[in-house]
Amino acid sequence: MQCSWKAVLLLALASIAIQYTAIRTFTAKSFHTCPIPSPVNCSLSQETESTDRLCEESPTFAYNLSRKTHILILATTRSGSSFVGQLFNQHFDVFYLFEPLYHVQYTLIPKLTQSKSTTDRRVMLGASRDLLRSLYDCDLYFLENYIKPQPVNHTTDRLFRRGASKALCSPPVCEALGPIDIHLEEGDCVKKCGTLNLTLATESCKEHGHVAIKTVRVPEVSDLRALVEDPRLNLKVIQLVRDPRGILASRSETFRDTYRLWRIWDGTGRKPYNLDVTQLTTVCEDFLNSVSTGLNRPLWLKGKYMLVRYEDLARNPLKKTEEIYTFLGIPMDNNVERWIQNNTRGDRSSAKHKYGTVRNSAATAEKWRFRLSYEIVEFTQNACQQVLAQLGYRVASSEEELKNLSISMVEEKDFPPFS
Repeated sequence: MQCSWKAVLLLALASIAIQYTAIRTFTAKSFHTCPIPSPVNCSLSQETESTDRLCEESPTFAYNLSRKTHILILATTRSGSSFVGQLFNQHFDVFYLFEPLYHVQYTLIPKLTQSKSTTDRRVMLGASRDLLRSLYDCDLYFLENYIKPQPVNHTTDRLFRRGASKALCSPPVCEALGPIDIHLEEGDCVKKCGTLNLTLATESCKEHGHVAIKTVRVPEVSDLRALVEDPRLNLKVIQLVRDPRGILASRSETFRDTYRLWRIWDGTGRKPYNLDVTQLTTVCEDFLNSVSTGLNRPLWLKGKYMLVRYEDLARNPLKKTEEIYTFLGIPMDNNVERWIQNNTRGDRSSAKHKYGTVRNSAATAEKWRFRLSYEIVEFTQNACQQVLAQLGYRVASSEEELKNLSISMVEEKDFPPFS
């Protein structure tokens, strides 16, 4: 039966719509919308089937705007980020990954060691954003581009800190574990579970309601704008900051070789002429720029940004964690509360490695006052004056004042989430 002129017109309009969808698919595939089946009785089956296949190959717009909350813990090294990561890792419905951007840095670092140019930074951040986007979509295969040697049959033993993720050390990803292994140490997880099957990890990610990722490899929140504004994601950023004096003290103790000159200064009282002060000033500059962006409340961060001081979390871990989960709109389960009770009152010596999270949290937050000489503290206060004031960290004007102030060096200051 021949089509009427109305049907022909509908056919033409539908054809134009299909071509437009195809163009959008190949030029901006991530933003395409799947077509609604046409009621026209003319021969549109070939084009419709073709477009439907494209929709099946890529997550639909509706799916990506769905129930999942995508969480990014934005931090710097030795700021308490491993501790904060565990506040999500312990939640039964959160799929947590510890520093997946390590693999991007490890792969690109040979090209970046000789230069700190803007171009190099753009390359690093571009690759990092692409990987984050894929991981939030539970596409763990994308990681294979950065794992060396490349996984065979989607199986690898080279995923960085795999044991720090409960989801990667639990069935169905790891069938070797039983009920008695519920509190397995990180190293034991790797030994018992063996190689990681990325296919099983992908399926586990899809079964969880939310995805959380911790990174110390993105300098500022503005570097994440493309992801925050991506309508396929429901990304919320928890920016964790810490007193730069505490960060410097912790790094000097943990990374002894890298911070050798700082330790020489601390021990001898003489500042080395070749001291790399950027190891400190870069942290302060990144904090200042990033926090300024967040506190200026740009529209693109509305409802997407929360600033957390490590010291506030250390003083009131349960209360602060409840505030974080309220901001995210996720109910906090008993596993998280139990973990906080067990891991904020302990002795630091009970931790088995430098990234351990068992400690007396309040004591840890102020311990730097007894580790750093007053000369280094004074230097840090001068170098980081703006960000210390911005974040409410008091300065000490003498060695005696430094030793006596305790955690009151942190002003009571409210940083409500941008809602």
